[in-house]
Amino acid sequence: MMDRHVLSNGYLTAVVKADGAELCSLRDAEGTEMLWQAQPLWPRHAPVLFPIVGRLKNDTLVHEGKSYRLTQHGFARDRRFAWHARTATSCRLVLNDDGETRMAYPFAFRLEVALALDDDALEQSFTVVNTGRSALPASLGAHPGFVWPLAEGTAKDKHVLAFSADEPAPIRRLTEGLLQPAPQPSPVSGRNLALSPSLFASDAVIFDRLASSAARFTAPGAEAIEVSWHGFRQLGVWSRMTGADSCADFLCIEPWYGTASPADFDGEFRDKPGLMLIPPGERRVLAMRIRLC
Repeated sequence: MMDRHVLSNGYLTAVVKADGAELCSLRDAEGTEMLWQAQPLWPRHAPVLFPIVGRLKNDTLVHEGKSYRLTQHGFARDRRFAWHARTATSCRLVLNDDGETRMAYPFAFRLEVALALDDDALEQSFTVVNTGRSALPASLGAHPGFVWPLAEGTAKDKHVLAFSADEPAPIRRLTEGLLQPAPQPSPVSGRNLALSPSLFASDAVIFDRLASSAARFTAPGAEAIEVSWHGFRQLGVWSRMTGADSCADFLCIEPWYGTASPADFDGEFRDKPGLMLIPPGERRVLAMRIRLC
């Protein structure tokens, strides 16, 4: 069984691996790499977050009086998916619940991740199917990390994340991985978020009252990357701090359905704010598109 699959259409080349159904390379026609290459500061590329986004309080899922250990961002990113279909420009991978997943997450599910190249864009869809007999509570997130700076020699603070709509609503921040109770003023000016390492001194910037359906990562003289989404309700923007005023050379632009638990929430998992609740036999499809522009 092949561990990786290469998609290419003459303009873009993408590499997907079975472990985590993770996109691990995205190059343009000149061979320029757009994705962070899983260096030790953050040993991932674009993990799939499921069945939670962020952390639960004490890393504990409570269901019907029982406690289960479920760590940050869930287990999908660390599980091997099965190849369902592969072509020159697309692939689909599948993860089903099993005895190991039920030890952390006591629900029946099927998770399908599909990727396809379309001219100057990569389209990725995430399908969550409830194969059980009761409502399926779940969150899902995309987590692509893009190289930052976009062009060699361009300062990080010359980059902007330009949203498709004004984003005046307050944002959320984290303390020890959990949502702080009080929102904070939006750092977005109109539609533009000025990027700099200091923006991430308090971890991710979380837009939980998101107005936009797309954001463009851009800098003078560099090819821009546009991330758009459908079905997701929140957006996280993150990089890892490496010092008081420095961060790693990546920027994560993360469409989410769900966030970390509020700092004061440790109740029944089904009652956690922001979850999808999928009826038995039904499915939820979320999508992300990465386009060079």
